[in-house]
This record gives sequence, structure tokens and C-alpha cells, in this order.
Amino acid sequence: MAPMHVEMTASPPWRSTAGPKPGFEGLGAYRDRKRQNVRVRTPVDIPDDLREHLHDVYRHLHAHPELSMAEHATAAFITQAMVELDYAVTPCTDTGLVAVLTNGEGPVVAFRADIDALPLPEETGLDYASRARGVLPDGTDVPVMHACGHDTHITCALGAATLLACDLTAWSGTVIFIFQPAEETAAGARAMLDDDVWGKALPAGRLPDVVYSQHVWSGRTGTIDITPGPAMAMADAWKVTVHGRGGHGSRPEGTVDPVVLAAHMIVRIQSIVSREIAAQSATVVTVATMSAGLKENIIPGTAEFTLNVRNLDTGIRDTVLTALRRVISAEAQASAAPEPTIEELYTFPLLVNDEPLTAEAIEVLGQTLGQDVVGQIPPSMGSEDFGHLPQAIGVPGVYWFFGGLPDDVMDGDDPVPSIHSSLFAPVIEPTLSTGVQAAYTMLAHRLQPRD
Repeated sequence: MAPMHVEMTASPPWRSTAGPKPGFEGLGAYRDRKRQNVRVRTPVDIPDDLREHLHDVYRHLHAHPELSMAEHATAAFITQAMVELDYAVTPCTDTGLVAVLTNGEGPVVAFRADIDALPLPEETGLDYASRARGVLPDGTDVPVMHACGHDTHITCALGAATLLACDLTAWSGTVIFIFQPAEETAAGARAMLDDDVWGKALPAGRLPDVVYSQHVWSGRTGTIDITPGPAMAMADAWKVTVHGRGGHGSRPEGTVDPVVLAAHMIVRIQSIVSREIAAQSATVVTVATMSAGLKENIIPGTAEFTLNVRNLDTGIRDTVLTALRRVISAEAQASAAPEPTIEELYTFPLLVNDEPLTAEAIEVLGQTLGQDVVGQIPPSMGSEDFGHLPQAIGVPGVYWFFGGLPDDVMDGDDPVPSIHSSLFAPVIEPTLSTGVQAAYTMLAHRLQPRD
């Protein structure tokens, strides 16, 4: 994928694109000053000056999004910030990176933040709204927006990293920050694993005790929501090419019409969930695109449609995928058509939160942020590739959501903008403070305290 062009200045990357404020300093300078007179503990109050730094970081990131596997300026931005904080930074894949801070003997804990954006025009009306453009793999020039909140994720990770670097006398151990590209395409976590992300993070071979991650969403700002056990669905995406025999629209008897055949497949597919899967088992099969032909009086030779399948159980997933292949093949045979071509576009893993560590997170975050703002939610049929990272090395993972929308939006008459919407605009506070506090609290809790 060709990288998106972003104008970068010689100023430190955490500075606002509107220019630095009087006395504005980098995160490294902030860390050095705070080490002299501050001890960071949990629960943590984020100092006002750091909070302002992070607001500028967020506005900059929001205004400069980049597409999956093209996050070159974003990776450079993060690298500079983490190097200033004395983290050892190692590239992993073209646009991912691993930042490690070792502070004596002790536990090893990891935190992942995704960094890519979406091909979407921003319509929020924010004064720091994105006007960026990028290039898709097929060469299409598109607008780009952080419509899934990954700018928030980066900012919160940088905030937690700063707090940990501020007071090395408070903890011992090793903290690993993984800044992952291409979550939106399900390619990023696998690409980092293929490039030996854990070997780069810990060359000595010591594995992390747990891997954490979080996601802003269209919930009430200041709140945390978490799901024990299976938390986010597996997802499979296919492109199905239906092969027929084209001809003139006036003589359909001399053709094998792939449009009619594809329509039969699409309708029949809907019965798989309703008639082959138990009602108690959450499963979604969606046909979201269908294309064929160029002119109304020409029966085309092929038709294409795409499938998206989501579920929370690997056995049910196998049942559904097998049934899809059976229906698609059988409908082709019924029309005396060649066997359709199925291309597997991507697969998201089942995201499973370790239940004991999730219970621990609910307790710790409740003590820090307030029991009234930390809740449990049912599993989501949305998907994430975070699960690949802990699963690949057999360690537990914990993933939670934090709300990003203010009361007037949540309680208003208009529909609440969701992630992946051109109107999704997390309010800066208390959203960022909640994300920073949550990330820092869980990392500090797992690291070994020093008296």
C-alpha cells in the first residue's frame, strides 16, 4: 500500500499543529522534571500539564490519520515520543514498533495500542478534523479519518508510558508497549508475529505475564466496560465469484445467468443461521456487496458477492463455514454452472479475556476509577485482531472498552454516532484521562512495587 502523504514539521510530534504553547515541552522533558519531585502511584491523578500535552498529542494524531500498513508518519511520531521517554524502540513490520522499558528485576507486562485509520471522509466539524487523504491497495485515492478511535488509543498509551517513566523508584520489572498497524484489515497482529514481535520485545526469551489492550467506543465518557471470557467475535470474510455463461438479454435460454444464481445463493444462505444453528448460539452471516454486469441487456459471465461471518464458538464457526460452502456449491450444481470460486479475504480471531485476570481488572479499575463507572457487558459481535498477540505465546490477555461520548450525545434525541461513522468524535475529556488511568493502573498493578 502506498503511504499517505502527511506534512510534518520540525517541531516535536506531540505539539499541536496550531503551534506550541508558551513553555510547551516534550514528553521527555516533562519526565525529567517530574522525576525530581513526583512519585506516581495508583490511583493516579494526571497532572494538568501532562493532560494538556496529551490533548495536543490527540489533536495532532486526529488531524493526521494514515491507512492500514501506511502509518509511516504515525510510527515516526510515536518513536520520537517513546525514545524521549528512554524506552528502547524497535521497528516491527514496516510501520509497527515495540517500545520496552526495563527497570530492574520483576514482572513483565505488555500493552498493545493499534494505530491505523479508515478510508472515510470526516464530517464531525471539529477544528482539528482530518483533511488527509490516502491510497488504497488498488490505487484508489480516498479520504482518511480516525473513525475508530485509534488516535485515542495511541494517546492513552503514550500517557501511561509517560507516567511509568516519570518515577522509576515506584516499580520494578519490564513494561512493553506494542504499537500495532493494520488492525482494521486484520493484517497487523499477524504481520508483527511474523516479524518476531515477542523476540524483538524480549530477546532473552522471557514472556509477558499478561497482555492488555483497550478500545474507545460509543459509550458514555468516563466509563469502562469489560467482558469476562469470550469478548469479541471471530470473523471470516469471503469473496464469492459465481461463474455462468453470458449472452444477450433477449435469449436467456442460451445462458447460465450468474445473477439469478447468485441471488438464489444469497437467499438460501440466510437460512443457515435460522435453520441450522441453535437460537442460543450467537451467529451473524451478512452479504453486504453484490456486483455483476455492465449493461441492462447483457447477461454477464460472472457475478460476485461478499460474505461476512461472525460467531463466538469455534465449533459453530466450522459448522457455518461448511454449510456456506455446501449451499454455494449445491446452488451452482442445480443451475448446471461451474463450481464457484471462494476467496478468503481475512480472518479475525476470537478474542477471549482471561477470566481470573478480568475479574482482577474489574476490581482494580473499580477501586481506581469508581465502582459505579466500571461495568460488565455481554460479548460483542464486533471483531479485533488483538487476540493473536497473547494467543501466539500462550499467555493471558485482557481487553476492555472505555466510553468516548458526552451525556448530551448519549441522552439526546439523535442517533448516537458509532465507531466507523464519519460523525464519531470522542470528547477529549474525560475520555483521554479515563483511558490513560485505566492503562496505567493495570500496568502499575502488575509491576512489582518498590517501597
